Amino acid sequence: MTVGGTSTTVGSGPHDPFGEAGGPDELEALEHDLPGAVTAALADYLHGRRPGAVEVGEEFADATDDLTRFVLDGGKRLRPTFAWWGWRAAGGRDDPSAVLRAVSALELIQGCALVHDDLIDDSATRRGSPTVHTRWTRRHTDAAWAGDPARFGAAVAILLGDIALAWSDDMLHESGVDPAALARARPVWQAMRTEVLGGQFLDIRGHAASDSSPETALRISRYKTAAYTVERPLHLGAALAGADDATVRALRRYGTDLGIAFQLRDDVLGVFGDPTVTGKPAGDDLREGKLTLLVALSRAHPDRETAAVVERAVGNPDLDADGVAAARDALVALGVVDDVERRIADLTASALAAIAEAPELAAPAPDRLADLAVAATRRAR
Repeated sequence: MTVGGTSTTVGSGPHDPFGEAGGPDELEALEHDLPGAVTAALADYLHGRRPGAVEVGEEFADATDDLTRFVLDGGKRLRPTFAWWGWRAAGGRDDPSAVLRAVSALELIQGCALVHDDLIDDSATRRGSPTVHTRWTRRHTDAAWAGDPARFGAAVAILLGDIALAWSDDMLHESGVDPAALARARPVWQAMRTEVLGGQFLDIRGHAASDSSPETALRISRYKTAAYTVERPLHLGAALAGADDATVRALRRYGTDLGIAFQLRDDVLGVFGDPTVTGKPAGDDLREGKLTLLVALSRAHPDRETAAVVERAVGNPDLDADGVAAARDALVALGVVDDVERRIADLTASALAAIAEAPELAAPAPDRLADLAVAATRRAR
């Protein structure tokens, strides 16, 4: 597989790092197209929840249908993929369909996070389409309903994000995995939910309090995205398999470093990414005033004249293409882009070392995790 012109092959021959070609048995069949298997599990679960929504009301079912479309339409299924390979790294092989359902529940937490994050950031698009709150605002306007359309759209987005979070718990606990495995996974699941919500709080508080230090930016990256994208999914999968402490330590070290590198790549793409690939307008992170490490390093740079070009762009909702280009040029001139790229490379190398130095991990997980590290940090979207 190639991501951004870079081969993601590491050690075991060409293949898709999000899946593994295999034979006829159930385990190998699922790994042949793991993202596809996750999407199928989600579709089955979400469609099974629809009759309950209809009992509440057809209008409510219509709203949950919108959530179903949002969850199923797009996404790389990274979190379930990392959870799966955490399970496999710890020697997991039995009852793969139940484990697949359990780890697929992570996509509903992701759905909750994205719906709420788009509302908090007032983002108009996600994956090239209108965000949930934007769609429901337009629906209110088109129907000429009473009240403020924007407040209505926000309220629906909050509720649909809440439903996604509630259903993620239901999907995990109804997955069919062994009760003892669920008991081992529960503390990890609880910690992950607290961390992602806490990270979101740190983000909005840091913005309000003008706390723009690089340390704060990295702490937000660690908890808002990194922990629940890589580290905790790996930990969850390992817990389902009954991993020993050494395996958990190796996977969490890999996950912590790679998760931060993943978020830093996301930050770079938020400013420099191609909107036809990322699905978001160019420079949207600048318009939204996101406290990324790029912005934090710019604010700490001694070249205040060049840094001022970036500062004028941050939080400016009317930032045009010329303003985005000027901010990009300034970030490059300040050297902060090179700084972030070095951090991504160093963190990725550290993550790969954690896997290489952990002989207790079961094959073929080390190769798959190595491939995922490259794919996650050299991607174009």
